Formats: sequence, structure tokens, C-alpha cells
Amino acid sequence: MRDSTDREEAVVTVVKPDGSRNFGSKLIPHLSRSPGTLLALFPWNSMSDLPFTLDQLRILKAIAAEGSFKRAADSLYVSQPAVSLQVQNLERQLDVPLFDRGGRRAQLTEAGHLLLTYGEKILTLCQETCRAIEDLQNLQGGTLIVGASQTTGTYLLPRTIGLFRQRYPDVAVQLHVHSTRRTSWSVANGQVDLAIVGGEIPSELQDSLRILPYAEDELALILPIDHPFAEAPSVQKDDLYQLPFIALDSQSTIRKVIDRVLTRCDIDPRRLKIEMELNSIEAIKNAVQSGLGAAFVSISAIEKELEMKVLHRAKMEEVAIVRILSVIYNPNRYRSKAADAFIREILPQFATPGLDKQFLNGILNDSEPIKATKVANSAEVDGVETTQNREGEKSPTG
Repeated sequence: MRDSTDREEAVVTVVKPDGSRNFGSKLIPHLSRSPGTLLALFPWNSMSDLPFTLDQLRILKAIAAEGSFKRAADSLYVSQPAVSLQVQNLERQLDVPLFDRGGRRAQLTEAGHLLLTYGEKILTLCQETCRAIEDLQNLQGGTLIVGASQTTGTYLLPRTIGLFRQRYPDVAVQLHVHSTRRTSWSVANGQVDLAIVGGEIPSELQDSLRILPYAEDELALILPIDHPFAEAPSVQKDDLYQLPFIALDSQSTIRKVIDRVLTRCDIDPRRLKIEMELNSIEAIKNAVQSGLGAAFVSISAIEKELEMKVLHRAKMEEVAIVRILSVIYNPNRYRSKAADAFIREILPQFATPGLDKQFLNGILNDSEPIKATKVANSAEVDGVETTQNREGEKSPTG
């Protein structure tokens, strides 16, 4: 509490060079609501006196994610007045405003951002603690959280998760499909156990994530089944400039990968006639099937259409567009028994021949699943290779 001299009492811990500690209280001049000193000056010295609860941290996180008190209340299945009351109590206990209520969206103040940063770490550690305890049941329960970029999450992961569920039916599985960048950060922060991605991992994470090459993903040129080129044994490079193309948005990961590989093959992507940009692979497949143009898509995304013969996969002379999918996880965080079983028992069965041994060697070189939690960052690489067309090679799984 603030006294007449505008000073606060805070518990101070002094660590001596020999490792011993002195505990005591000290009157410190009250500092205005500066988030840089906020946590250092909390006058609470026991768990029962903490100025926030886990529920309040969850509410703060939900409001920040949803942008409004009402949507946060809906996502938490509580009433809006209950959310508002918890925020008011939290601000009163901390003696700082956490939200700027002047705009249409609920904007965090500087102190709010600071509390959110630490709050997310606290909630993540709580989840890791619960999952570590669940592991004592020896895979008779618990949760496996798998991340994926768009293509792998849609076309590869359901098969691997299906096999895992057959073997471990008591383990709940969550699949989070987002961009490679967002997925990489989720792995780094411990929100996801592991992920399979094909895009470029943020450079600031690459030293802290374990990145294992896993599968080849060939990007195929598809045409309408009745297109004149469907009768040709292969498509020449110059023929590409005559085709109307349907593509993903220019900022998408796969679009950037395709453009880079085409450039390496002396094909100028800027000369391709992009007639239409769509935001999903399924929409692109339907557009090609309807005769609206050609497209490059992952071979794993068109297996059903090729089997039904509603799309034509054109061979390109002397060019194969292949990218490497990678398995990523954070070696500095606790890895559950469920995640370890998924990595060691399930994933090797879907690895591309040739990469499967490399993947297994990478796993075997790792130590046993980590038993202690350590906070770290994380990353991924954009594996793209250009090869000659290989006739009769097994289709990639990714």
C-alpha cells in the first residue's frame, strides 16, 4: 500500500557471491506505472499473495487474441460482465491500467503487453507440467499437439495421425495448421510438440530448433484433362509462357518456392501469365478441372484427382520441382512420451526413401526425451532442390 510519503514496501532478495540469500523488506520510492519496474516492485512474497490468478491470465490472453472483451468472453464460454470484472480486479491488484479503452478494439498498454508476455510463459509451463504428470500414465492418456504448414497439414498429417491413433487410442491429438512462420514460433514457445513444414523457418529460430529433413514434396504441373498438352509426352519450358496460370497469392510460401525453383531452371516466373489468384489449393484444383488454366500444386494434393482422372499431370522436360519437408521440434523443451512415440514409431513410415535413414539417424543422435523444462527459441529451413526428371520414381509423401 502507498503511504503518505508515496513509498512502497517491497520484498528484496540479495544474493551474495557465495550463493547465500538475504531476505528483507525495503521502502522504495513509488515509481509511476513503468512496466520496466512493475514486476520488480511487486510487494507480494507468497503464492497466496500473488496479484493474479491463472484464470485472469487466460482472460488477458483471450482479450489480446480476440481484440474485444465480448469475443474473449465468447471464446471462454463466460459472460462479458465476468470478463470485465476480472480485468478490473487485476488492474486494481497490480495498480496499473492494462488496456487502453479509447478505441474500438481492446488495446493493451505497455504494462499489459509485459504481463501478457510473462503470462503466456506461465500458462505454457502449466500445460507442460500437466502433460509431464499425464506421462506417468505411460501413454494411457495425455495429449499430442502437432503443427503443420498448410499443404502438409491438409494432405499428409491426417494419415500419420490416423496410424498413431490406431496404436494409441487413449491419447488425444490436436492438429494446428498455420503458416510455416507461425508454426515454427509455436514449436519454439512450447505450444506445439512438433511440426512438419515446407516453408522458410524464421532465421532467428534456426539455431534453437531441431530440423530433420523428412520427405520430398514434388510440385506438379496440372492441366485440364482435355488440354492439348495432355496428349504430349512432356511440356517444354517455352510452352509455359503460353499457358494461362492459376496461382496462390504472391505472398504464399508455396508460390515463393515455385518462383525460386523456376528461376533456377532458367524459367522466368514474371513471364508466366497469371490469369487468376486464389487463396486455397482446393480452389485451384477445381479451377483447373473446370478448364480455367494450369497450375503448380503439391503432388500429395492431387493423388485422388489423378486416380479419378479428372486432372492431368504434365511432365516437364528436364525439370522436376522438389522441396524438402522437415520435421521440427524444440530439443530444449520437455518432450512427452506421446510426441516421442509419434516421432520414433510413426513418422519414419511416411518418410521419403533415401531421407528415411537420414531422418532415423537424426532421431537416434538425439538424447532421450527431455525431462526438465528449459525456455528456448526455435526455427526451420526452406529446403528446395532442383533435379532432373526421374521416371518411375515413387511419388513423394508430403
